[in-house]
Amino acid sequence: MTSFEPKDISTGKLHSYLLSAVAPRPIAFASTMDEDGNPNLSPFSFFNVFSANPPIMIFSPARRVRNNTTKHTLQNAETTKEVVINVVNYSIVHQMSLSSTEYAEGVNEFEKAGLTMLKSDIVKPFRVVESPVQFECKVNDIIKLGTEGGAGNLIICEVVKLHIDDDVLDEDGAINQQKLDLVARAGGNYYSRAKKGFFEIPKPITTLGIGVDNFPEHVKNSMILTGNDLGMLGNVESLPSKEMVDRFIADIGERYPNIKTATHREKHKLARNYISFGDVLSAWKILLS
Repeated sequence: MTSFEPKDISTGKLHSYLLSAVAPRPIAFASTMDEDGNPNLSPFSFFNVFSANPPIMIFSPARRVRNNTTKHTLQNAETTKEVVINVVNYSIVHQMSLSSTEYAEGVNEFEKAGLTMLKSDIVKPFRVVESPVQFECKVNDIIKLGTEGGAGNLIICEVVKLHIDDDVLDEDGAINQQKLDLVARAGGNYYSRAKKGFFEIPKPITTLGIGVDNFPEHVKNSMILTGNDLGMLGNVESLPSKEMVDRFIADIGERYPNIKTATHREKHKLARNYISFGDVLSAWKILLS
């Protein structure tokens, strides 16, 4: 057995071990607002519920290991003392992942991820319409665990109102776990789906995805592409050029002879098939043809 004391390895290495060993972890999809009213949305897997009376949840936006900076969520929670914690199910997991991209301050992650803002009843931060359970919270306290990269900041939240989608409730009014279909976080690129176990999503940390807000309208408002499809499409750094699109369409012309005259709906169906195999770039070429 390999053994060591935390002080003997790098913070990054220790961080990786902790995340991989303590898993799967529930995800707090935290919506906050800065003092100027700008919304922010980001996921955190240092999260759980700790009390029912009073109803208390705690999540921790840690200081970044690589440069010891703090996240906008922490800054907003310190300033406004309010947050909405949305749960993450499988149908929005790719959009949740896209929202974790390190966008500049003031960028609206709701728009980047193609998620819908819903006004809360008590607190100012918006709820995520697509999340099946949403908790409006007041921030009771923030406990700083350190000042170096990797140090956590425990945001202690008291639930002041919760919202549950009727579709995930059974006939007795209890949450049906199969219908809820929650997703949890593990180490590396791994997640766990309550229904089916582990799967993998590449982290959008080294790239700056274009976001759903930069899509052509027919793609953004597609009746064929799912939220997960939009999340994957939004994680590309740039769209393929017209030359790339034309070359690709010429190459697949023999297999799909009607591609040039196909409707948006037909192209969206074909693009979704490419997305299902992880070929997002080809999907974009079809969508832009």
